[in-house]
Order: sequence, then structure tokens, then C-alpha cells
Amino acid sequence: MRILITNDDGITAPGLRAAEDIALALAGPKGEVWTVAPESEQSGVAHCISYTKPMRINPLGPRRFAVDGSPADCVIVALSHIMADCPPDLILSGVNRGHNVAEDVVYSGTVGGAIEGTLARVPSIALSQGYGPDNLELDDMFEGARRAGPDAVRRVLEMPWEPTADYGLFYNVNFPPVPGDRIQGIRAANQGRRPGGAFKVEETLAPNGRAYFWLAHARGNELSPEGTDARGTAEGWITVTPLRCDLTAHDRLADVEAALAGDAARRTA
Repeated sequence: MRILITNDDGITAPGLRAAEDIALALAGPKGEVWTVAPESEQSGVAHCISYTKPMRINPLGPRRFAVDGSPADCVIVALSHIMADCPPDLILSGVNRGHNVAEDVVYSGTVGGAIEGTLARVPSIALSQGYGPDNLELDDMFEGARRAGPDAVRRVLEMPWEPTADYGLFYNVNFPPVPGDRIQGIRAANQGRRPGGAFKVEETLAPNGRAYFWLAHARGNELSPEGTDARGTAEGWITVTPLRCDLTAHDRLADVEAALAGDAARRTA
């Protein structure tokens, strides 16, 4: 296999090395692993693209490049320029430092990289490592993803894909915030929703007395409904969530048509 790696934590992030280790285990002896990642952290940029500014590409070694752009930019640059003559068979985006579950999916640059790959009809998987008191102090916080990642990705690759669809499937994989030997297993999960939302604002005072405000990630994964990605990772499971880029509420199209028809009838009455 020829595998492209990107992330949103940046080219120097430890989680990127974990993704490269997973990719090397999957690619096979004749395979290739290419890395095209942001030169600085891009967390929370979602599917942002640098439409109004130019970008630079910095070659760092064989098949390894830094781009001063978002994860989606990196995928675009890789597919249309760096790897134009040798497109990848698979895109792995991650491994993110921190989970991307529930509302995180909407904000995540890691997921944004997988979205861009999916729009280009390349099978794409977002990978994220949850962290907490049980693994944050480990010598390798990504040990769980590193240990369980190759098998998890192999199993996802055996799941349904829609390579010719306008808005095909991609998969969001989250590793729980525990050491690898305490992972419960792997399960399918819905995208969850935390009862209290994803973020809160914290105020700090600078030495000059001015107030500044930081966004802080809210807690509550364990309070999400059973069967969701947030609850599953909180309970020690690797979760796999199938996603699509199509945001249309297809189950409501008939209601919209009926409302518009009624409105038209009233206007002509």
C-alpha cells in the first residue's frame, strides 16, 4: 500500500510518529509511507482551507513534507502536487493528541484532513488518542494507539466503503485514554453529544490588568448516551464511527418541499 499521513498537531507532533508506525505496519515491505503535515499546530481548524493566502512546502526528507497550511491544505497539496504521479491508496489523519468524539468532530482538523481525502475519493480514516489520568503520564501517551492501531485500521479497511459516491464514507477512530493492555476492545459507535456542550470560556488577567479569555474543553464524555463514541472511549473502548461529508438532512427534504408548496399555494390564492 501507498499511505499518506497528515495531522492537525503539526509535523513535529509525537502522534504523527505513532501514525507513521501504524502506516509502516500496514504498508507492507514494498509499500510507501508519505507524510505531508502542517508546519505548526492547526487544532480546531476543522475543514479550513487557505483559499486567500499562498502556502510554502518545506521538504524535510524522503517522502516527508511540512506545509504552512491546514490539514485539508496538506491533503490537497499532497494529492495535486507532491503525489500527483503516485496517488495514495489510503489516508490516515492523526494520531491526534486528544479524542475527537461528539461535538469535537465538527471542530476537528484531524477529521478535516479525512474529509478532504474523502472528497478526493481516497479511503480516509481519522485517528485520535484520548488522554486522561490513566495515560497522560506514560512515557508514550500514544502507546494505546500504537499497539492497537494496525489491527484497528485493518478491520476498518474491511468495512464498507463507497469509492464512487459523491459524498462517500470515511471513518473516525478513537482510542481510549488508557494504556494499551487495558483497552476493552473495539466497537461501532454513533457520534455522541455531551450534555453540557464542548467548550467553555475561562478568564485570565494579564500583568497589565487586561482580561483575556481562553476556550477550555468541557468534560462529560461519560454522561453521553450509551452506544456513542464519547461514552465508549470513556469506558475504555476503541470506537469506530462511519461518517459522510453530505450534511443534507435527507429525512426532512419532504417536509421542506411540503412547506414550500403550501407557501406557494397561499401566495397564489
